[in-house]
Amino acid sequence: MAVDEFLFRSLGEEPVTYLRFYQWERPTASLGYGQRAERVVDPEFCRLNGIDIVRRQTGGKLVLHHGEITYSVVSNDVDTFTSTLGGSYKLISQALVKGLGKMGLSASLSAQAPPFYSRGTMPCFSHPAQDEIEIGGLKIVGSAQKRKGGRFLQHGSIPLAHDEELLRAVSLYKTEGGILMTSLGRELGREVDFEWGVERLKDGFAEFFRVILQPLTFNDSEWGRIREIESRKYADPRWTFEAIEPA
Repeated sequence: MAVDEFLFRSLGEEPVTYLRFYQWERPTASLGYGQRAERVVDPEFCRLNGIDIVRRQTGGKLVLHHGEITYSVVSNDVDTFTSTLGGSYKLISQALVKGLGKMGLSASLSAQAPPFYSRGTMPCFSHPAQDEIEIGGLKIVGSAQKRKGGRFLQHGSIPLAHDEELLRAVSLYKTEGGILMTSLGRELGREVDFEWGVERLKDGFAEFFRVILQPLTFNDSEWGRIREIESRKYADPRWTFEAIEPA
């Protein structure tokens, strides 16, 4: 989360886009920017089971990051991504669909979510939202975006394996049924390797946007700024549980 925020803060006048794929060291529940922690996540269950809790810069609903591919896109290139949340969100979804196709999966963009999902406290993977990605009516990618003028950060979760039981335990939304999610492993009928999936998603982005991806490395100074964001913000319970930005 700190790396994503650092990249977002680093955007200047020149158009640039960063694409990242990463994993989590241990299961982590992330809250959407505007969510009230006491309404959506069970902190005692998380504490007893070694599950971290963080708050994202982006909106959306509770996500359990566990056995997944996490992606992020950071950009100020309005010529490529448009100047609107909806336009950029749809383009990124189409690129992800292209990448899933390279895995042999037939995915599509979903229609508008029902009002009970938009207004409710259920987890992100309970139901596909508009222009999110589904396979056979089941959500395969959950995404959220933050915008500031022409700059945006979008990140999302692509489950490698299906762990609906743990998601239910982490969430305060305990109603039976109503979880419409799937995973790469479930759809392909086998265990899916992180690196294998990432390579195909990268190919999908490169082909959809007609670009050649170049590797990015951080120098010591940049890593120092990233660690400062991490310690001052994402390690602070006031941000995590109350959405209070550090001074």
